[in-house]
Amino acid sequence: MTATRILVLNSGSSSVKYQLLDMSDNSRLAVGLVERIGEETSRLKHTPLAGDGRSREQNRPIADHDEALKAVAEELSQDGLGLDSPELAAIGHRVVHGGKRFTQPTVIDDAVLKEVERLIPVAPLHNPANLTGIRTAMSLRPDLPQVAVFDTAFHTTMPESAARYAIDVETADAHRIRRYGFHGTSHAYVSRKTAELLGKRPEDVNVIVLHLGNGASASAVRGGMCVDTSMGLTPLEGLVMGTRSGDVDPAVIFHLMRVAGMSADEIDVLLNKKSGLIGLCGDNDMREIRRRIGEGDEAARLAFDIYVHRLKKYIGAYYAVLGRVDAVAFTAGVGENAAPVREAAVAGLEELGLAVDGALNAVRSDEPRIVSPEYARVAVAVVPTDEELEIARQTYALVANRAGDRQEN
Repeated sequence: MTATRILVLNSGSSSVKYQLLDMSDNSRLAVGLVERIGEETSRLKHTPLAGDGRSREQNRPIADHDEALKAVAEELSQDGLGLDSPELAAIGHRVVHGGKRFTQPTVIDDAVLKEVERLIPVAPLHNPANLTGIRTAMSLRPDLPQVAVFDTAFHTTMPESAARYAIDVETADAHRIRRYGFHGTSHAYVSRKTAELLGKRPEDVNVIVLHLGNGASASAVRGGMCVDTSMGLTPLEGLVMGTRSGDVDPAVIFHLMRVAGMSADEIDVLLNKKSGLIGLCGDNDMREIRRRIGEGDEAARLAFDIYVHRLKKYIGAYYAVLGRVDAVAFTAGVGENAAPVREAAVAGLEELGLAVDGALNAVRSDEPRIVSPEYARVAVAVVPTDEELEIARQTYALVANRAGDRQEN
């Protein structure tokens, strides 16, 4: 297989993020973002990573995803990287929800499109936008393999004891109610890179991965396979997040309906967009919260303490699930950059073999690294995530294997 380039597309409701990678050496050739699609003024920022690497920016109306992807194609063509290039092997699409069916990256056909569409009720904000991006890309390059890489796929290895909710089985099955988990490409990438950091094979390592961004999730990974994760039917369950509550007593919803007269839609907005850190203290930026704590702000301090308390609970719970833990890996915006969060999350867990070295933990770096002292039984790692590279890697492996199978036949 001579074509080695993969275009990765992440289509949101009003945005398209993209990266073009060369899988011969995992290098990035171009990155970009189209945002505010359908608004009066849209913005396209494109950065070629060869030559002078200067970004180009457009600010103009971009009506829909079809027009957005055509604009992206034009930008890539200016750099000699167009969608018509024979070096382009496939387009890899991030798809948020794949349900129980999609456990691996999948070449997209009509049946796949129908199933992703069928899953819209459990991912109403994400799957429609993902579908729009896929259909537009297919219209631009109908001859090129289009591959769906699902956020939920990595978590399909969870046993039923972890994936099932304790509700009536017939009701759950009829409405596809179970724990699916999200951020799967990040958890897959980080758990594998953590094993490499330890000089071991993924199948020999047990890792607790903490993906801490504005959205946040934890996973318990045994031998390279997910056995539990904090997000559930939707990305609302689990850790305290930037604007999401994470775990709450479900009866809170009924209480708000009966006592506050709130509608289901109002409660949905409350728990997903007005809760978490922003609900507790009015800020969802951990840097700003830390600044406010330094000035003696009690609301910010309480928000931080609640955030860390939930982290500790999940670390302890997943330690119990795994039985043996080789590493706890922090990743994503907060996990990679907020040293005080890492320190606070493992403070007091010395009996479990966890500790951080103050000097190592304070170092800022884009490289995977260990921040625990040599004597610690469990490594505490900081592993920058790379979901786009993971999507490209899975996409390329799939199309390369298919090409190899065709040659053999």
